Amino acid sequence: MKPRKTRNRHAVDRDEMRREYRFDYKKARPNRFAGRFRAGAVAVLLDPDVASVFGSSDTVNKLLRSVIAAMPERGRKRAKAG
Repeated sequence: MKPRKTRNRHAVDRDEMRREYRFDYKKARPNRFAGRFRAGAVAVLLDPDVASVFGSSDTVNKLLRSVIAAMPERGRKRAKAG
């Protein structure tokens, strides 16, 4: 005799999301940080030790631009936006 397949009592219905994954869109708010980004800007996370050296994004951008200027021409590649 073949063993019968029994449904696991603890099996979750596949059509229903778990409670922790449900999102109440009525409580959603607009992104309060969206206005801080300029058009075409990319957010980059800096490690805390690196971030502690720079006071602002302008300082980081100034340093990165000087590094780019010091790079040889053929080593420069433009990243695609988006």
